[in-house]
Amino acid sequence: MGAKDQGADAISGRWLVIPRSLCFITHGSDILLLRRGEHKRIFPGRYNGVGGHIERDEDPLTSALREMREETGLELAHARLRGVMHVDAGADNGIMVFVFTAEALSRDFTDSDEGTLEWIARDRLDDLPLVEDLPALIPLIFDSPPDQPPFFAHSSYNELDEQLLVFANHLAAR
Repeated sequence: MGAKDQGADAISGRWLVIPRSLCFITHGSDILLLRRGEHKRIFPGRYNGVGGHIERDEDPLTSALREMREETGLELAHARLRGVMHVDAGADNGIMVFVFTAEALSRDFTDSDEGTLEWIARDRLDDLPLVEDLPALIPLIFDSPPDQPPFFAHSSYNELDEQLLVFANHLAAR
């Protein structure tokens, strides 16, 4: 099958998504989070994992590794896909987020212009201005058994602009 047989040119009226990676790096029991710069358009001043857009020539894992390296400078081990989230923010296009974890071999990161990196203990997360889906994602990612398959989720917003986050049943995916 050739490129034209993939159907990518027949997009009129189709839902399109922007692919992104979201990565949570750990060292011991701490999680490295990025407090987004106040000048950033997306999630200014809020804590999130590191990540970004998946480039045209990348698969999700390659993107996650690149983003983690660019935004932290850390050497990493055990990168693993933890889930996929489909985000409908009410625009013409959506977002497909591939969520990864990795373990840092040291705590010595290099800051980037994306914001301020900080190692944070899990018991401090409730005191921080987190991106709105992190309170649901963090326990799902870090409290699940190591052999748990990736989660699948859909995120949308109601008329009050409140996030609605629905997770697929893990057992149905097996």
